Amino acid sequence: MDSLLPASEIAASAIVSPGAVIGPGCRIGPFCLVGPGAVLEEGVELASHVVLDGDVRLGAGVKVAPFATIGLPPQDLKYKGQPTRVEIGPRTQIREHVTIHRGSVGGEGVTRIGADCLLMVGCHVAHDCTLGDRVILANNALLAGHVTIGDTVFVGGGAAIHQFVRIGRHAVIGGVTGVERDVIPYGSAMGNRARLVGLNLVGLKRRGFTRPQIHALRAAFRSLFRTPGLFEDRLAETEAAFGEDPLVAEVIAFIRADSRRGLCRAGRAPEGAEDDAEEA
Repeated sequence: MDSLLPASEIAASAIVSPGAVIGPGCRIGPFCLVGPGAVLEEGVELASHVVLDGDVRLGAGVKVAPFATIGLPPQDLKYKGQPTRVEIGPRTQIREHVTIHRGSVGGEGVTRIGADCLLMVGCHVAHDCTLGDRVILANNALLAGHVTIGDTVFVGGGAAIHQFVRIGRHAVIGGVTGVERDVIPYGSAMGNRARLVGLNLVGLKRRGFTRPQIHALRAAFRSLFRTPGLFEDRLAETEAAFGEDPLVAEVIAFIRADSRRGLCRAGRAPEGAEDDAEEA
């Protein structure tokens, strides 16, 4: 390895390749494999049987549980070994059997995961995905390539997200939901094929959003998704009526932004779920 700073611990059975950079206070457990392009910042912990392959950077305090793999080549037939990478922000937790693939030449060449995220057992993050800070993926959530997820999003267990889908910040995706289209910020989506069933109200309250902010978002949601007429007309009317509110303006900007997948539209909540439910 190029650099092993003091107070790092490496098990005798671990393999750390020349070229890897290991920061201070790191712990690398039994039977881990750390490739030559890996950079572990201060205090990273690899429990055991972890594989880091290719150009991988783990931020300070990242914890990786057994049998996770990070940085393996993308599942993309166009990929021919070009230099691409994975970047993971500080304090993120990656649990057992998670797979995170490096970027591809068809994207920006990097898969990014932000700070303070939690990827539970069995999740898959495909090539060129971008996850913001404080994202939680529950067990066996699956992200196809080029998915973009904003800050503080919760994705329920067993959910599957189609390639190029965007999910706005503070949204919630119900468990076992197939997400084929973009989900607005602050939205709650669920169903066999995801439909918007309201706002992430419980999440907004837990995170300190004020009553006026929530009322503005609810009014804008009803204007956009619960009133008759052409959607483009409703979008313009909503912008005119509520667009000065910064959270509503964020939703409108998200809708107007370029999209490969189109917008997830409103539908009835599944039986047993409230119209404005937060969590699966």
